[in-house]
Order: sequence, then structure tokens, then C-alpha cells
Amino acid sequence: MALPALVVWVVWIFFLVRSQKVEYNDYRKRGAFLEDKETANQNKLLMYLSPRTAWALSLGTTIGWGAFVVTGTVYLLHAGPIWSVVGLVVGALVMLVIARNYHYMMNCFPRAGGVYCYAKNLLGYDYGFLSAWFLSLAYVAIFWANATSIPLFARYFLGNIFCVGRLYTIFGYEVYLGEALLSAGAIILTGIMCGKSKRRVSQFVFFLVLLFTVTISFCFFYAMFHHSGTSFVFSPTNVPDTNTFSSICFIAVVSPWAFIGFESISHSVEGFSFLHRKSFRVLTCAVLTATVLYVFVILLSVSAYPPEYDSWISYLKDLGNLQGIKSLPPFYAANYYLGSAGTVMLMLALLALIITSLIGNMVALSRLLYAVAKDDVIPVRYAQLNKAHIPENAVRVVTIISLFIPFVGRAAIGWIVDVTTIGAVIIYGFLSWSVWKFARSEGKKLEMFFGMVGIILMFLFGFFLIAPNPLTKNAISSEAHLLFTVWAILGFVVFHHIIKRDRTGKFGNSVTVWVALITFVLILSLIWMNRSDQKVVAEVTQRIYLFFNGMENSEAYTKGNEEYLRLAMNSIHAANVKNSFIVIALFILSITMLVSSFMIQKKREESHAKELGKAHNMAKTDSMTGVKNKHAFTEYEAHINSRLSSGELDKFAVVVCDVNGLKWVNDNKGHKAGDEYIKAACRMICVLFKHSPVFRIGGDEFVAVLTSGDYDIRESLMAELNRQSESNSNTGGVIVAAGMAEYILGKDLSIATVFERADTRMYVRKKELKGARE
Repeated sequence: MALPALVVWVVWIFFLVRSQKVEYNDYRKRGAFLEDKETANQNKLLMYLSPRTAWALSLGTTIGWGAFVVTGTVYLLHAGPIWSVVGLVVGALVMLVIARNYHYMMNCFPRAGGVYCYAKNLLGYDYGFLSAWFLSLAYVAIFWANATSIPLFARYFLGNIFCVGRLYTIFGYEVYLGEALLSAGAIILTGIMCGKSKRRVSQFVFFLVLLFTVTISFCFFYAMFHHSGTSFVFSPTNVPDTNTFSSICFIAVVSPWAFIGFESISHSVEGFSFLHRKSFRVLTCAVLTATVLYVFVILLSVSAYPPEYDSWISYLKDLGNLQGIKSLPPFYAANYYLGSAGTVMLMLALLALIITSLIGNMVALSRLLYAVAKDDVIPVRYAQLNKAHIPENAVRVVTIISLFIPFVGRAAIGWIVDVTTIGAVIIYGFLSWSVWKFARSEGKKLEMFFGMVGIILMFLFGFFLIAPNPLTKNAISSEAHLLFTVWAILGFVVFHHIIKRDRTGKFGNSVTVWVALITFVLILSLIWMNRSDQKVVAEVTQRIYLFFNGMENSEAYTKGNEEYLRLAMNSIHAANVKNSFIVIALFILSITMLVSSFMIQKKREESHAKELGKAHNMAKTDSMTGVKNKHAFTEYEAHINSRLSSGELDKFAVVVCDVNGLKWVNDNKGHKAGDEYIKAACRMICVLFKHSPVFRIGGDEFVAVLTSGDYDIRESLMAELNRQSESNSNTGGVIVAAGMAEYILGKDLSIATVFERADTRMYVRKKELKGARE
């Protein structure tokens, strides 16, 4: 059975390298690979990824240190070799659905940023921010995990050569200055490589991916050919006292952790030198290759174990007490079959895995920051490209932030990596939602189907990861629940800062998503509190058991039974109070940040509305006189007509005014004097009709619409206007000719007929005043 599998695998690797190289060459022949000088000078990412280097980047980002540590131990202890493989295959099928969704989005939105780009365009900038926030957590956590795995690599294969300058112990992990500097050096070297070159780095990644793929495959098949019985049957094939369906569910549900990173090339889509429609093939090849390599590591891990153990189960359960290659099952098996050559081969493979993961996650992070900075969400300097068209500032900031990580120990990093599983589910959920929404607008039913399948699957994965259930049990550690809560609250803080500096109104428009996130955070924190309380109760119960069976330390028995039990119960109570306080404090902080953010947004909206109102009023105000203009009168006419139609208004009058003598003033005193003359006429009209709206509808024409108080004394007001005009004709003051008409119920159907009568009477009055400075 091993021989056919070997043949199929060799053909698969040959097909990968050869077919993608052909596509690459074909694309170059079509001239799409080469860019003209004008494009090369633009501030944009340039094409440099061929299909095979894109495949290598995708696969290299997916697989890292955890391929040997987690799949070779944790998976096996939960499900055994057979059901681990089945669970991985199920997880891979789910990831192929996600890969298809990525393929659709990469073709529709071929821009850097991945899910951030899709979510901001289709769901809104709030969803875009959340996508970027959890994407950054996923990539940076895996980057940190692999950076801090290098000292572990040294411990396993070089002994304690770097365990010098002991600093402290954090979460049970001893931190040494030598190891911290080793990790920091790897981080700096990765930053330099990714900040200075793209094409050479991508070729280097391809070489390393090919190296670990061939090396792991060789060790696996060599072991299978020399395994006792030359078969794939390993005894026992599963873990005793475990439910098969539950085991498969556990492995499948945590598959986002195993495959997160395969989508990293979506951030480099602007760098594709091949047709975007080929992206699904690239992603599929990466997912399938990763799945097969995981399977190889799992089966290799149980193919051999030290003779002092009766089965691989007892061997794996005792790994915590072992050192060197014995504590790494795949390495022990390789050494068992191939001797030191097998150990060296897997050492090279593991080192290649770590390096490709570091590079892949650095590239993904820097391109994500580049995309976010281009939208001015973070300082725009992170979107600036160097001469090699690389966002070097983004690479630099990731490098600088990561330098302190080696000093926090491996335990905390492990919890952060657990959080990435939840983050990946959220990211893939946003992706699928974006696909479904865009496909629906485009009328593409097949894409809608895959988008909805992705949404449903990610919802189920999220439920089984977080909610206590009999199938997956505690798939995520309790510390991961708390860290995710803290990261989400940090997201609220960052979002608050973004809202404060947002001048475009892009953010703060999706209240629902933030309320949902707060609810999610509350649920996670409550689950953490419950599990932490259970852990304390279990520890206290164990201590009580030891106490009453005479196995506690001698000091415990000096207190007496009642006092010991009282102290034990007090410790449980104290833990409950502490955990409750943490949950309440975190919840209050998140609510405070959210409310503060939306208060800022509300004030900004009110200010914007005020400015719009001011601009609207300015558009309806005559700039010379300050009264309303003709546009405002047109709107007012419509308002009056509406009231007439509804029967709300049954009496009003229209006064049409014309300024006499304006031409004489302009001709003899200049237009500046003419403007002052118009202003004086406007003041006279406004003073007389002070309870009515006044409009300037022409150069020297005004209209007043009399209602209420002014309407009741309209005759006396008109008489006063005529008296002042006649008086001014003798003193050189303003002369205004005016005509008034009242609305006649049953006769006038609109204000227009009333205006016409008033306008006619105004011209009659104008003739009467004809001699005044005409």
C-alpha cells in the first residue's frame, strides 16, 4: 500500500512544480508579466509572484513549528492516528470551501488587504476594521510562536547552549537572555529580508518549501516501507475510551488553526504575475499539500516508539518527562528508521518550516498594514513603498513590536496561538458573508451557495470552539478565552482612537456589529470565569482528598480539620470574587470604550448636520441683503401650496416690492452706492413686515408673505410703506413701490395667482411714483 501512495505523491509534487511553471511561462508569453515604466513608477505593489512561488508562500505560511508539536502529539492524544487523519480531511474540505470564497473575492477585488478589503467594501468599514484586527492577531501570534520556537529548536538539538543569563520565570517558563536574543535576531533577520527584496525572498521560500515537503515525504515513505508488517495499520488505531465522532469533530473544528495562513497570498494579490482566475488552483494545492504533510507527520509519529513503552499512547503521554529527540515523536521515528541522517533531515525540514512561516506571516502582516494605511486608518507612512516597492515601514514596525516577545516566554505565546483559532473562524465568517452579499448583488447563485455554506460552517465551528459541549469539550484553553476577551477590548480602545481621528465618517456606522462583539466578549469572559472556577474547585477538592488520606504536607495538619476546610472554602470564594471582578471590569471597560466612541460619532454627526444646515441656509440666503433668495421663495411657494391643498391655510397676503430709482443711483453714484441703496430698501421692508418672511427675488425686487399679526394690520403697514416712500422722494431716501393682494378662498388655487395680482398692483404704484429719480 505504501508503494502506490509514494507513486501518487511523487506525481503530485511533479505536477505542482511542472504545471505551475508552464502557467507562469505562458503568462509571460502573453506579456502580462512585464510592466511598463509608467506602472513601475507608481506607488503600488509590483508583480513578482509566479504560481509556484505563490503556492510556496501559501503553504509556507500555513505550516510551522506546530506541524511537529501539535499534530504529532495533541491531535493523536485526542483522536488517534486514523480519526486524526479523518478529522484533518474533513477540515481540509471545509478549507477548500473557504479557498473558493477567497478565489471569488480575489478576482472581484484584486487589492492588498484580503478580508479587510472585502469587508470594508461590502459590509462597511467597521467590519473591515474588525477583520484587520483579528487578521493581525492571527498572523502576529503565529509569527511570534515561530520566532520563539527557535530557542526550543536549539534546546532539542543543541542542548542548553543558549540557556545563559537566566532572567526570570513567567507562567512556568524560564526565560534566558541568550534564547531571547536568539529569537530577536531571527526576527530582525526576517525583517531585513522582507524589507529589502521580494523576488529573491519568494524564490528562497519556494526552495525551503520544496525542501521540507520532499524531506518529510521521504522520511514518511521510508518509514512505511520499513515499518513492521509494511502496512499503515498502527496499533492501537484510536485512543481508548473516546468517542469516534467526537474525536473527528474536535480535529475538524480546530482545523482553522492548522490551515490559517494559506489565505496569506490574498494580501499579495497585487503581486500576482499570473491570471487571478488561477488563484483557486494555487490555494487548493496549498491546502491539499498541507493536509498530506500533516498526515505524514501524524502517521510517522506513531510508527515507532521507545521499547520501554507498550504503545504509542503511553509514549505520547510521557513526553513531558522526556528530553532531546525522544520528546519529539516524528524525530524519534525518523532516527529509528534512518538513524542520525533521519534526524538531520527532519531538523532541516523543521528549520525550513519555521523560516517560511516567519517570512510568510511577515509578508502578510506588512501587506495588511499597507492596505489599512492606504485608507488612512493608521498613519499613511505605513503605506509608503521603498525602491523595491515594498512597504518597508510596515515591515519595520512589525519587527520592532515583535522584539519584546521573546521576553514573555513560550507559555503566553501558546495561549495567543489558541486565540487565533477563534480569530480565524471570525475572519473566514466575514469572508463568506462578503462573498454571499456580493454574489447576491451580482446574481451569481453558485457563489451565493458557497458563501452561505462558509457562513454556516464558521458559525458551527465558532459554537463548538467556544460553547461547552460534549463533542469538542475544551478545544480552546481557558486562558485563550480571557486573552481573546482582552484582545477584543483592546480593539475597542483602538477603534475609539480611530473614531477620534476619522474625519470622513467612514467608521461608527454599524452599531449592530459592535453590540454583537460585546455580547460575544461577555459570553467568552463568562465561560472563562466558569472554567477557572471549576479548575480552582478541582484543585481544592484534590487537596482535601489528599488531606483526609494523610498525603498532605505536615504543616496542613497543624490547623485541624475544620480550619483546613474553612481555608479551602475561602480560597474558592476568593477565586470566585477575583474572577467575577475581572469579568465585570473588562465588560465595563468595553462598554465605556464603545459608548465613548459612539458619543464622538454622534457629536460629529450633529456637527456635520449643523454645517449642512448652515450651508443649506447659505444656499437659500441672499448674500448682499441677508434675506432669503429666489430659491428659498420657490421652496416657500411649494410649502404654501401644500398647506392650501390640505386646508391648513385660509388667509394670507402677498406684497411685491420694487426699488425705484436704482438705475439713477447706479448711473450717477456708482454700483457700490446702488448696493447700499438696495440694502436700505431691504431694511425698510423688513422693519415694516417684521413678522413675515421677506425674499429678494430679483435685482431690485422683494416679496413679503403676510400671515398672522402682519396680515391683520396689512392695510396700515402698506400705508406706512407708501408714506415713507413718498417722504423719501423729497429727501433723497429709498423709494419702494409696493402692491398687495389677499388670498381669496375658493378662487385662488395657489400662491401664484395671488402673486400676479400683487405684482400688477405694484406696477400701478410704480407709475404713480414714476417721477422719483427715474
